[in-house]
Amino acid sequence: MKHKNAMRAAFPHTIPVMLGYLFLGTAFGILLNSRGYGWGWAVLMSVFVYAGSMQFVAIGLLSGPFLPLQAALMTLMINARHTFYGISMLERFKSMGKKKPYMIFSLTDETFSLLCSVRAPEGVDEDKFLLWVSLLDQLYWVAGSAVGGIIGSMASFNTKGIDFVMTALFTVIFIDQWEHNRNHLPALVGLGGSVLCLAVFGSANFILPSMALIVLALSLFRKNAEEEESA
Repeated sequence: MKHKNAMRAAFPHTIPVMLGYLFLGTAFGILLNSRGYGWGWAVLMSVFVYAGSMQFVAIGLLSGPFLPLQAALMTLMINARHTFYGISMLERFKSMGKKKPYMIFSLTDETFSLLCSVRAPEGVDEDKFLLWVSLLDQLYWVAGSAVGGIIGSMASFNTKGIDFVMTALFTVIFIDQWEHNRNHLPALVGLGGSVLCLAVFGSANFILPSMALIVLALSLFRKNAEEEESA
């Protein structure tokens, strides 16, 4: 019953992610099928890899020459930002016991954004609520991948520009967080740090410096932010 209540409470918060993940997962399944990998491979990758943008990159790696060092370095660069996600969630996950490894594994960009902004309603177990947010998000991605793989085996699609939906999804999540949080300092730090690093390092290299700058800035202003949130 507790899990059922937690799932019902979590589902409305995951609807924006569901819309994006079903669409993107379908695109991934279609693209993977076009390289000769059936829907079963799409499902397995979405269950055990579950790395969003890296899964799209992996399509090219799987169909190209065998270059393990290049693949490892590319994966590290693309997913290095998850290091910061994990560090920022250490406190929130400390009481989750056996669920903790999965919570760490399931920290995609969108799930991380939700976990940072949502709270369990009164009467709903917080840990189970967070688990269902993460689990539902992955189920959407897996379902979309399966559908895309099946559709891809029956027809061909032009998927040029389809990745823009990620930008739209992040914009919606950002606006939702802005509207539901009185303290806008983290959002402004994120925007300012990203724009600054984009100007200094360029679009190909700004992600890691901007994440480091944001973590440093938020660490410095953490006490003031917590005091304002408490007030």
